[in-house]
Amino acid sequence: MLRKCSLKLFLIAAVLMLMLPMSVFAEESAPATEKSIDLAPSARSAILLDADSGTVIFDKNSHDRLAPASITKIMTLLLIMEALEDGKLKLTDKVQASEYAASMGGSQIFLEPGEVMSVEEMLKGIALASGNDASVAMAEKLAGTESQFVNMMNERAKQLGMNDTHFMNCNGLPTADHYTSAHDIAIMSKELLKHDNITKYTGLYQDYLRKTSEKPFWLVNTNKLVRFYSGADGLKTGFTNEAKYCLAATAKRDGLRVIAVVMGEPTTKQRNAEVSQMFDYSFAQYTSHSLLQKGDTIGEVTLEKGAVDKLPLIAEQPYSLLLKRGSDTSNIRYELKANEMIKAPIKQGDSIGKLIVYNGDDVIKEYSLQSPETIAKAGWWTMLKRSMSGLFS
Repeated sequence: MLRKCSLKLFLIAAVLMLMLPMSVFAEESAPATEKSIDLAPSARSAILLDADSGTVIFDKNSHDRLAPASITKIMTLLLIMEALEDGKLKLTDKVQASEYAASMGGSQIFLEPGEVMSVEEMLKGIALASGNDASVAMAEKLAGTESQFVNMMNERAKQLGMNDTHFMNCNGLPTADHYTSAHDIAIMSKELLKHDNITKYTGLYQDYLRKTSEKPFWLVNTNKLVRFYSGADGLKTGFTNEAKYCLAATAKRDGLRVIAVVMGEPTTKQRNAEVSQMFDYSFAQYTSHSLLQKGDTIGEVTLEKGAVDKLPLIAEQPYSLLLKRGSDTSNIRYELKANEMIKAPIKQGDSIGKLIVYNGDDVIKEYSLQSPETIAKAGWWTMLKRSMSGLFS
């Protein structure tokens, strides 16, 4: 009797599992990742992904916590770009190098204590020459001290879900308890690339600082792929004896932008060769299927008791799918599914729904959507007018 009951319970559980929506399994399963080949055999850790959708193409020990060397500066660049976008900085603002900033060793643009450069010049110094001194000068400009800027770096990493990361400085010079992972580097690289202007700097091969002075300083990009690989336009190299040769790189061809990260490579030659191989594989095997371009209208959601009753949603980034070349796209569609009962007040960044992508009737991708602005609760007069309008309409 007991065995019969157990069999019945098992069958009921099996039926219930089959009745669960397929999207549950889709959310739990990892993105399709290439496991049959090792695209970065010499790297200690690596990851390759589509920059728009975030789909992982190749993964090798990507959550290992390792010293990142100057790849740290991707977060420094991100905070600078966000400050520019928020209006807290302008490219023409002047930055004065402190004695502490000028004292940085390693790669540098040889700032003198008290020397003044523009924010744009400092950006070039960080992006091309990997200037440790320029990084600290910008950290002090934005936060007052490097230590306070590092707090900002760690807070931003937390917001982005970079759970393998802890920063101790803004430039990646060797120090205890300073680490990240290939996975987290890819996250912050993806976020940095949302700022379209960044590749104007990271994609430069050469430029000059102090151009009109008696001692112009020639900048040459430490990432040689921007010159020798078609479509490459960033992002950041890194090297210390502990970290070995590291690179977070990006390239774009035919609308497909990919991010490749390798850590712990034995030589620059192998680092560049393996990242090039990762790029080659991506562009040969995959294509990007565009769903929405930045600025396109997604739809609108209804708010309860809000200062406005409808909130239009505009794509703040491109939305796309990573597909194998030759895939049938005729049945791919998307729809906006708003959360039920969205009540004001809501804050900018609050979850308000999902963009659900289908292939036929099957859910193949979900994007979370956040409120683009803060919406206050409606006052009594606004609510009264709406009620009266509803009565007479």
